[in-house]
Amino acid sequence: MIRKVERADIPECVRVIRDSFRTVADEFGFTKENAPRFTAFAMTEEWLLWQMEGEHRLMFADEEDGVIRGYYSLQLLDSGECELNNLSVLPEYRHQGIGGRMLKHAMDTAREHQRKVINLGIVEENTVLRQWYERNGAVHTGTEKYDFFPFTCGYMKISL
Repeated sequence: MIRKVERADIPECVRVIRDSFRTVADEFGFTKENAPRFTAFAMTEEWLLWQMEGEHRLMFADEEDGVIRGYYSLQLLDSGECELNNLSVLPEYRHQGIGGRMLKHAMDTAREHQRKVINLGIVEENTVLRQWYERNGAVHTGTEKYDFFPFTCGYMKISL
């Protein structure tokens, strides 16, 4: 079941995000030393709470039998677009369709809020993830290399 995240869920959602992004860090050799701003290392309860209460992001969790297995947030932008952030599924629950259901939920939620485009960012070198998003309707729009990341940021969008 996908449901709205409550304030009390923040610590568990941080764990889900960090543990999910940790597999990417391990695969590509990101560490707290060479990529301190990468989500696996930078996400904190304070930051996620700020996104909820300060930025008013829409936050959702995939939960079954009281266990939060996945998470994502949508930031609604004044431009009529929105940004998908931290779509994540715990490693032990992957390959069960949870990510696809959450992405579909995000698309439906964006439409309900009259948004026409979902923007998202990925680790460009993660070709498996890029292809997954492409199979789910995303189009690659460009890349950017930042000094503070040992990888290239890839940008994609989904037109609704």
